[in-house]
Amino acid sequence: MGAIEVNDLAKAYGELRAVNGVSFEVAEGEFFGILGPNGAGKTTTLEMIEGLRKPDAGTVTVLGEKPWPRNPRLLPRMGVQLQASSFFERLSAREQIHTFAALYGVAPKRGDEWLERVGLEDKVDTRVEDLSGGQMQRLSIACALVHDPDVVFLDEPTAALDPQARRNLWDLLAGLNDSGRTVVLTTHYMDEAEVLCDRVAIMDRGQVLKLDTPRQLIRSLDAPTRITVAAGQLEQSEAEAMAGIEKVHLDTDGLVLTTRQPAVVLTKLADNGHLDGVAVASGTLEDVFLDVTGREYRA
Repeated sequence: MGAIEVNDLAKAYGELRAVNGVSFEVAEGEFFGILGPNGAGKTTTLEMIEGLRKPDAGTVTVLGEKPWPRNPRLLPRMGVQLQASSFFERLSAREQIHTFAALYGVAPKRGDEWLERVGLEDKVDTRVEDLSGGQMQRLSIACALVHDPDVVFLDEPTAALDPQARRNLWDLLAGLNDSGRTVVLTTHYMDEAEVLCDRVAIMDRGQVLKLDTPRQLIRSLDAPTRITVAAGQLEQSEAEAMAGIEKVHLDTDGLVLTTRQPAVVLTKLADNGHLDGVAVASGTLEDVFLDVTGREYRA
């Protein structure tokens, strides 16, 4: 039995089918990602798994227990970081996490340790209403983890964080998974999912459209490789005559060669002494995401 089992889950709001027959399983100790555009049903799915929302149909089990109706045996074993968190007013960051720790019967020292781990040791006496958006996000994650849960749900955990803070938090989240916890993540950052997740489910319009490891999803796309040769290294006509080349175009970084036979092209470039400054870019999870969900803008 997996840590989480979701079978034919459904939730509608009037005519809108927010979640429409979602099924997947998360193994114990797995880092599982749920990706999708705005309105795909990610957060609604997560809330039903967490026991915050009643499904219209389907079943969910977490650690062998049903999360709905609210299950007092399961609650201490889960950590939940919501997309938008509300804190107790007029409390400092330290008072806030000490309160969460007390609710779970955890020593205040554990709360102090988590504030340090998420980089808030210099904000312990700052009231939550005076924290920045990114600082509140980090405090929310610390509060979700203070009781050392077996399963952690993270809904857009790095939203509002600067690039350095995001990378630091990636190390923290990877460490959570390394210690044997099951982690379920929703994110809009494809690089985040590609680095952290063992498997990802791509959702759109309430359904799971693709589910696999990031590497396998990228391989299944059969995306071409783009090889950029520094300006002045190679004539465009010479590039167009090379075996394995599908397209050649000039951009600000140099000559871009598009191919599905990168080994052949790179060998030819090496034979002719054109490897200086070469950059190679293959398909990414973002390419898969756009291929599956489309490229139209969604508010």
